[in-house]
Amino acid sequence: MPPDIEHADERTKLLPNGLANDRRLNAIQHEDEASSVIASYVSKEEQALASAAVGERLPYNDYTTIDWLHDLVKDSYRYRLIHSRKGIRYGIVSLFETCSGWIAAALIGILTACVAFLVDVAEETVSDWKLGYCTSNPFSNREVCCTERSPLGINANLGADCEEWHMWTDGWYRKFGIYVGWALLFGLVSSSLTMLTRSHLPATAPGHGDKGLHQGHGSDQGVTGKSMYLAAGSGIPEIKTILSGFVIPHFLDFKVLVVKAMGAVFAVATGMCLGKEGPFVHISTCVAYLVGKCFPKYRENGRKMRELLSAGCSAGLSVAFGAPIGGVLFSYEEISTYFPRKVLWRAFFCSLWAAAVLKMLNPTGTGKLVLFETDYGTSYSPIHYLVFILLGIAGGLWGGIFCKANFLWSKSFRQYSIIKNHPVFEVFLVVLATGLLQYPNPMTREPGDKIIRNLLQSCDDGDTSASWLCRQETSPDARPKYIGWLVYGMMSKLILTIITFGCKVPSGIIIPALDAGAFCGRLVGQFIPSISPGIFAMVGAAAFLAGVSRMTISLAVIMFELTGELEYIVPDMIAILVAKWVADALEASGVYDLAQSVLGHPFLDLDHAIKLVQKEQKLVEELIPPSKTMQDITVHVPPSNKVSRKILFDKLEGLKERGLMDAGLVLVQDGMLQGYLAEVELDFGLNKLGAVWDDASQVRVLGSGGGEDGEDELDLSSFVDRTPLTICAKAPMEYAVEMFGKLGLRHLCVTEEGSGRLVGGILRLDPEKPNRVQCQAS
Repeated sequence: MPPDIEHADERTKLLPNGLANDRRLNAIQHEDEASSVIASYVSKEEQALASAAVGERLPYNDYTTIDWLHDLVKDSYRYRLIHSRKGIRYGIVSLFETCSGWIAAALIGILTACVAFLVDVAEETVSDWKLGYCTSNPFSNREVCCTERSPLGINANLGADCEEWHMWTDGWYRKFGIYVGWALLFGLVSSSLTMLTRSHLPATAPGHGDKGLHQGHGSDQGVTGKSMYLAAGSGIPEIKTILSGFVIPHFLDFKVLVVKAMGAVFAVATGMCLGKEGPFVHISTCVAYLVGKCFPKYRENGRKMRELLSAGCSAGLSVAFGAPIGGVLFSYEEISTYFPRKVLWRAFFCSLWAAAVLKMLNPTGTGKLVLFETDYGTSYSPIHYLVFILLGIAGGLWGGIFCKANFLWSKSFRQYSIIKNHPVFEVFLVVLATGLLQYPNPMTREPGDKIIRNLLQSCDDGDTSASWLCRQETSPDARPKYIGWLVYGMMSKLILTIITFGCKVPSGIIIPALDAGAFCGRLVGQFIPSISPGIFAMVGAAAFLAGVSRMTISLAVIMFELTGELEYIVPDMIAILVAKWVADALEASGVYDLAQSVLGHPFLDLDHAIKLVQKEQKLVEELIPPSKTMQDITVHVPPSNKVSRKILFDKLEGLKERGLMDAGLVLVQDGMLQGYLAEVELDFGLNKLGAVWDDASQVRVLGSGGGEDGEDELDLSSFVDRTPLTICAKAPMEYAVEMFGKLGLRHLCVTEEGSGRLVGGILRLDPEKPNRVQCQAS
């Protein structure tokens, strides 16, 4: 026997020393290369979890759901790592880490207020260009241009007595034509800007969208899903989807923020039935995202980032209405699905900064936060409760009808090819219809916020010389025509809002709903003596918005902050509650929920899902996928804890064919569940790390890493979640819904009653309908 074999190392009895050392060196070299590849994709916090049972994770794919529980553990690792070190340097780092949430919240509030100031001032100026311009400064609006401003009120000839304000023309028809012409130009500018934010939602399987490049990690070949315009609409449905745990690509980018702000200026200036309040929420969330990316605590943790986004949402409504408390409640009630107490505090802090900075910048020129400050000087009596209930019923009817009509309009008119493929043309048509219908009525020529300000005013102070509205109400001869203008204004607002909401421009539904309700309330108030009709306009506005959006507590607070009238909080509450009941009876979903359905975003509404499963006594076993599907996603691991590389490649291709990017494989050994390997980590391991370990035919998926006898080994065990949550197949389906909704799970494994053997797996998304939630669909 050759001496080199005779004296071989005990661990390599069949190998010469030289060959064993070469293989060990190759393995070390491959391990170094693999570590370098992993470090370029996986953060340090994720790598620290390699030895933990939860496993490492790659950054989330676009349009997948985040893993809330994993991010919770990840944040705990980061916290212990930072606070365990001693010394002045690490003490400063620890202090900054503790204060970073408050610093970020303050920055979000300040920056949001600055953006809102620019948008408000620009919108006022651009909107007034439809009527004339300021000779001393063309970039000034009428109120700034005229040294002697008229009191609040509608005056069709406003500016005629102002020397520095020059009307385009004196002829009524020429004014009409110029007004519509400017509105069409502004509409084209706004919609053209919105077209710049067209994006494709990603998909992984052929047949799920148009051809294109997959934007997530993993395979370089793929397809893109349906198109969407990121700056269109209010953005609230998408934000609700993001805060529920999904990742919509590029929706909060800086480009979207700029386009949303500029587009909102021109969209509101057209006079269309839309507002900038919804876009302000989107803008504030973009600011929160961009600020959060500057802090590693939020940049590298999806769960923490969503806490910051929830706080940022409150700043949007705070600057839109000058309602800091209402903004916090709006974020809690209407948008956020995860809102613990610390998020409440930071939302309050963020909203406070936004309101304080906006008051200091003073975009309205009044020096006050209250936008529609009123002083009615009269009170209501118990008999008026019947009127408030009547307004609540009207608001509920309008809300239910609007939701159904707008949904049908989106599913019918917007499906015509000329409209679907040319959204700018749709905006052109809507602006044209709006201008033709609204200009003849002197009460609807102004932007929406000025309309509601005029409708809420009181005419009891005796000075009606400059208020067109008050002169009409106090003149017996003008009263019949005035009532006709109110009816005309209400009906035009109702019809135009239905066809406007959903156009491809930045737009919100809050101001149009308030306008329609204020018209209705002011009309009702004409027939009720001894009390200011502005009170009913205020209550009607709240009722109509409640019917559309189903807001309750936050809306009552917003109405108080908008008007400063604490005395009328009870009438507002009555109308809001009645409107919500009536609207729920007609249509279970509010406008934002229906918008999510139209847009196709996956969103698990926990309350709605529970109601669905409570109607019938169903068990979790009904959610178990077919046996063929279970065979495709199940990997039987032998005692060696290694699986053929070819088997994993075939399983990966099967997952991609299903069109889901947050699916995965369940690892089973002797029928018992051992772990879960997500698709994105499997794809990364086979294609990225596999390029390093190109000689390995076997892949370790369980147990400790490290090859035997110096052999190369592709090890994916660090990416395996060895603690997947399970549920018994015989458990009530409500259990599964609650676990998905409250724990934010991506997947749930189903075990057999008694034996504990794996029998199924449930994803948050329905594999047959990737844009829906499985628990909800079932």
